[in-house]
Amino acid sequence: MATDKMLKFVTIDRDMPTKRDAEDRRQDFNEIYAEFAAAKAEEQSSRCSQCGVPYCQSHCPLHNNIPDWLRMTATGRLDEAYAISQATNSFPEICGRICPQDRLCEGNCVIEQSGHGTVTIGSVEKYITDTAWEKGWVKPITPISERTESVGIIGAGPAGMAAADMLRQAGVQVTIYDRYDRAGGLLTYGIPGFKLEKDVVMRRADLLKDSGVEYVMNCNVGEDISFEDIRAKHDAVLIATGVCKSRDLPGSDAKGIVKALDYLTASNRKNFGDDVPAYDSGELNAEGKNVVVIGGGDTAMDCVRTAIRQGAKSVKCLYRRDRANMPGSQRETQNAEEEGVEFVWLTAPKGFQGDTVTGVEVQKMRLGQPDASGRRSPEVIEGADYVEPADLVVKALGFEPEDLPKLWGTDGLEVTRWGTVKAEFGTGQTSLDGVYAAGDIVRGASLVVWGIRDGREAAQAILRQFNDAASVAAE
Repeated sequence: MATDKMLKFVTIDRDMPTKRDAEDRRQDFNEIYAEFAAAKAEEQSSRCSQCGVPYCQSHCPLHNNIPDWLRMTATGRLDEAYAISQATNSFPEICGRICPQDRLCEGNCVIEQSGHGTVTIGSVEKYITDTAWEKGWVKPITPISERTESVGIIGAGPAGMAAADMLRQAGVQVTIYDRYDRAGGLLTYGIPGFKLEKDVVMRRADLLKDSGVEYVMNCNVGEDISFEDIRAKHDAVLIATGVCKSRDLPGSDAKGIVKALDYLTASNRKNFGDDVPAYDSGELNAEGKNVVVIGGGDTAMDCVRTAIRQGAKSVKCLYRRDRANMPGSQRETQNAEEEGVEFVWLTAPKGFQGDTVTGVEVQKMRLGQPDASGRRSPEVIEGADYVEPADLVVKALGFEPEDLPKLWGTDGLEVTRWGTVKAEFGTGQTSLDGVYAAGDIVRGASLVVWGIRDGREAAQAILRQFNDAASVAAE
């Protein structure tokens, strides 16, 4: 029986794929975890308890059918595992690499709660789909029939690409408009290769192209083409631009103080082999420098670990709360520390020294009473200021939405007081007829997996619109 292969968590310990030595991985931008071998993937999948209420599944934003594809993997039915995984997730091998499983599926695993150590869900998910690519099981989409309706998607990030995937499966004609020269959005330019190697993203983008999706790259909506022109060309439009406007610090205009996205984009472009003058000049290159990164989220972790690989003299991360209250992944913090990053907890920048930065004026903090979200608010310790030497300062303070109505010169597109696009929950319908929105431009800076879910849900809503219109026309 298949169940004989499962429930092995009592006799088999949790085991992650081998992590490369810290000194070794400091030298390149390759992913830090080795691949599971088939036997190891089957062994670790067999630890699943196949519980009646799968909390792993309910805490996954995509509600992936995790117990079933773990059982298929444990019993050697990997092609079926891939089919189950792909049914609910447009990019399972990407989620397997970059989802914070410790906060989602793995963190809510029943056997984790019972003290046996969670199933390594993310690593198995990555293994399943990487194997599917190797075996040739991943094929371009071939709809049963083509439809005449077309959708224009603005943004080639996770939400836009996930929507394109769903729409092409239904035979809808899809065109994606994006400001960059490569698809993927922040998957391509915002996340370093040691977390997500770029060929993984590019093969998905190429698969969509082979499936009939048209890309219009290097296209700034509002400049190269108007939003209204896109609306006129298509039967529906999906806004999936993400949020790329960096939060700033007052008085941080000195040379040598840079934005996280500019810094990460330059590094990723260099690793693609592009010509990057700002990197070659040293402006966006940490080599030989004392680097200070300000922030405590996942983008800050990407910046500090990138600086290490670029050959920085020292790398410090300033965060105004303590380790327990930082928003970034604890696993990423540990990886960064192993690689030589120093975290300076309970510190915040007060100012900067030098026309070309030479140091960060730092205030020491303590945690006071909880704020509205329940997190303890940081308070300044008076008289405890000091200067942190720095040749390069990276601001990793999070992202905000651009002012799309102004940028695109369009009336009637309603936004929230935070600047995100107002959209109906579960459908993405905006205040404009036939215009939908999905991903970070609706919910604010969030996880890739939420972008995928939003994109898929918006695609389903668009299909319902088309089907309803077709029904009315047929009457």
